Parts: sequence; structure tokens; C-alpha cells
Amino acid sequence: MSAPYPPPPAAPSNDRTTLFGVLGIVIGLICCWPVGLLFAFLSYREAKKSGKQPTLAYIAFAACAIGIIWNIFYATRR
Repeated sequence: MSAPYPPPPAAPSNDRTTLFGVLGIVIGLICCWPVGLLFAFLSYREAKKSGKQPTLAYIAFAACAIGIIWNIFYATRR
């Protein structure tokens, strides 16, 4: 008798929580904080729906706040 083969590895799941969180951080800091807020909210919602920790969403919200402060500071210096 031959030994049974091990099951194939599981396919990677779509982790939209991480994707939205990272996009929120990058976009919130670099270019457009309203879009970053949108991605932060989407990350938060996906984390709550899937039962994960919303840490990246919180970081994305903070990154957008930094982006807002940076834009206000930059706009008043001109």
C-alpha cells in the first residue's frame, strides 16, 4: 500500500483588509487624503466583517490626518 498524498496547499485568499489599509496609508500620505480616507474606511469595514484587527485602518486614518495637516501647512506657506 502506498501512503496517501498530502493535500494540495490552500490557495491564497483575497485579503482586502490589508490591501485597502496599505492603499489608504500610501495614498493618504502621498497625494490625496480624501481617497486615503475612503480606503481607510473600507479597510476598517472589511476588518470588522472578517473578524480581523483593524490596525492598518487605524494607521491609514492617522496617515490621512498627517496628510491633511501637511496640506494645510503647505497651503499657508505660499
